[in-house]
Amino acid sequence: RKFLKSLIRKQPQDLLLVIGTGVSAAVAPGIPALCSWRSCIEAVIEAAEQLEVLHPGDVAEFRKKVSKDRDLLVVAHDLIRKMSPRTGDTKPNFFQDCLMEVFDNLEQHIQNPAVLQSILRLMERGTMVLTTNYDNLLEIFGQQQGKPMESLDLKEKDKVLQWARGHMKYGVLHIHGLYTDPCGMVLDPSGYKDVTQDPQVMEVLQDLYRTKSFLFLGCGETLRDQIFQALFLYTVKNKVDLEHYMLVLKENEDHFFKLQADMLLHGIKVVSYGDCFEQFPEYVQELSAQICKQRSP
Repeated sequence: RKFLKSLIRKQPQDLLLVIGTGVSAAVAPGIPALCSWRSCIEAVIEAAEQLEVLHPGDVAEFRKKVSKDRDLLVVAHDLIRKMSPRTGDTKPNFFQDCLMEVFDNLEQHIQNPAVLQSILRLMERGTMVLTTNYDNLLEIFGQQQGKPMESLDLKEKDKVLQWARGHMKYGVLHIHGLYTDPCGMVLDPSGYKDVTQDPQVMEVLQDLYRTKSFLFLGCGETLRDQIFQALFLYTVKNKVDLEHYMLVLKENEDHFFKLQADMLLHGIKVVSYGDCFEQFPEYVQELSAQICKQRSP
């Protein structure tokens, strides 16, 4: 298997991993809600129906939207709104109860920890990690390995600054929040006005996009994610000077090469890990092993 030399010759501390649903799907295939945005939203709707926190008419309406709509983030956002106070506040809300129902006993569902092990090895050597996922599989696994893992979200300004400056070796930044924290659940940038309008926080976050190589793992939708865009994509100029990497499934050659060309404009090199999802864990393990072999300069 060939790897891009420009990627495997990076020092671990020069990388920032962006973890998407693909990682959770590989680690805990038994939980459908972890496999994709669509299945997560479907599972939340089902939980809402069982817990009776969503009107049956709304349940039917959202099911229809999930099957038809391409922009699932908008659907998810509407779903959160529907289960939150009409004032627009994020708490108290029933959405969190639904997520807790969906993600119950996560640690019992870790079937393929090898991907998490690879990520931890990189973290040990200074790689930073942020995720769009609501689950904390990585932190659970790291704690089992005796690592002082810490979850943080964008509402915790001091911690975010600490993390962004590299002072939180085992910190995992959840840019949408974490299912265990009712206040941190956010799907659109308006929920993070405090962050996006705070020049100090925005500067350290954008500095990361300019100075680190982001490596997107299991991220199908991340670049269309409004929060990710607000934090990094739309605010950092001269993207072509950057060098980021994205691992993707190559299902269709034309689509793959078009994506490759499009992403170069964002300073992102698209790399295929194979033509079926089963190849993803092995690729991540090999890739991380290659990077960990690098001697510090």
